Parts: sequence; structure tokens; C-alpha cells
Amino acid sequence: MNIVFSRDSQVRGMDNTVANTEKYFGQFCSLLAAYTRKTARLRNKADQLVKQLIDFANSENPELRATMRGFAEDLAKVQDYRQAQVERLETKVVNPLKLYGAQIKQTRAEIKKFKRVQNREIKQLEKLEKLRQKSPWDRQMISQAETRVQRAAMDSSRTTLQLEETVDAFQRQKLKDLQTFFSNFVTIEMVFHAKALEVYSSAFQTLEKYDLERDLQDFRAKMQGVYGHYNTQPLANTNPSPSVLQSLASQSTIRSPGKEGEESEDDSMEEAPVEDLRALRQRPNARELPTTVRRT
Repeated sequence: MNIVFSRDSQVRGMDNTVANTEKYFGQFCSLLAAYTRKTARLRNKADQLVKQLIDFANSENPELRATMRGFAEDLAKVQDYRQAQVERLETKVVNPLKLYGAQIKQTRAEIKKFKRVQNREIKQLEKLEKLRQKSPWDRQMISQAETRVQRAAMDSSRTTLQLEETVDAFQRQKLKDLQTFFSNFVTIEMVFHAKALEVYSSAFQTLEKYDLERDLQDFRAKMQGVYGHYNTQPLANTNPSPSVLQSLASQSTIRSPGKEGEESEDDSMEEAPVEDLRALRQRPNARELPTTVRRT
């Protein structure tokens, strides 16, 4: 009977190992799936930012327009890398965790099988003990009961050995898979951040090279072309001479500059609108989010 109790304690330990794996792997799966969805939402928001940068650039002067165009292109490249990050997280981390439930289910089935065998052994032992107490003189019945107990004990021993091998293999595979899952996770993150850092460095350089003064000169020139140039210096003598008064009286009303001159000058200052980024045409602004990962 002590052997039976020892096996029962051993099986409880195996059962706890599988239950612990089911609990924490399920939590890992849920959290990493949420992490992937958040990353996808961040990618979509960044795509919207790129689009707004393009629209803004189309409304600005040439110098700022070129700077914002280059900056938007770099941000779009980062989102391409983020898209690859999302896809790899789903493929190499989240989906394998989702499928891990099948291995847990199979191991649990082996444990249940052993428990059935163990229960038969316990019942045969209980019958033998009752028979010895009620009919200690019936050697034939006691001998048959002892034979059944021996068979049940052999089945239980054989099943215990098989279960030990199964759970040992399960534990080995679990540890190996855990190492693989998180190694893949870290590798995916490192690749993304390395590439993103390179592109962000380029974006920083683009912003640093922006010539603010040149843009202001273009802006002031455009404003002067629209409203005209006024000399703000005061006149030396504000009282016109009689000859000037006579000359002004003889002149017709002064005309303002024609609109044709203004339009042609404005047209000369305008630039062709910035073309949409090639990356945005290839990739929609709002990609689909990853599917919800069920807990195993």
C-alpha cells in the first residue's frame, strides 16, 4: 500500500507540472498577443502621421517641403520594419504558443490513463483486505484476490514507467520551447530596433540640415510679392510745394497694380506638390490588426 501512495504522490507532482505549464504558457500567449496587437496599432498611427506630414508639406515653402518629405519617407521606412516585426511576432512567438495546448492535452490524457490504472489497483487491494478480514480461512478466494492485486500492480508499475517517460519528454520539450519562444522574441525586437535606429538617425540628420533662414527668405519674398513693398522711413518734408500740388491736381487717379502681374508672380513662387510616398502606395494606411490569440 505504501508503494501505491508513493506512486500517487509522484503522479500529483507530474500533474502539477502540466497544470503549471498550462497556466503560465496561457498567460504568456495572451500577453504576447496583446503586445503584438499594440505594436500593430502603433504602426497604423505612425502611417497616419506620415500621411499628415505629406499633406502639410504640400502646403509649405520649398525648403520645408523637401525636409518634411524626407522625414516622412524615413518614418514610412520604420513602419515597414514594424510591419515585419508584427508578422514575425505572430509567426514565431504567438502562434506556437497557441498550438502548445495540444501537447498539454496529450500529456493530461496520459496522466488520466495512469489514474484509471491506479484506481483499479487500489480497488483490488481494498477487496483483498476485506476478504482477509471477513474470510481469513478461505485460502482459495484470498489467493485469487492476491493474483488480481499482483496483475493490477504490474499494470500500474508499467503505466507509471510510461508516464514518467512521457512527462520527462514533456518537461524537456517545454524548456526547449520556452527558450526558443523568447529567443525569437528578443531577436525580432533587436532586428527591428537596430533597423529603426539607423533610419531614425537619417531622419534626425534630415531635420538638422533644414535651412530655416532660407525658408524665411522665401516666405518674406512671397509675402512682399503679394502685398507689395512699403518703405517705412519718414519723409524729410511733409508739406508739398505749390508746383507739386498743381502737378497732382492735373494727374488722373492712380491705379493699383493689375491682377495679372500678381498672379504671374504667385505662380512663379509655387512649386509642384510633393508626390505621395512610394511606401504608402504600396502599404495601406491602416493595416489589419493581428487576430486575437486565444489562451491555451
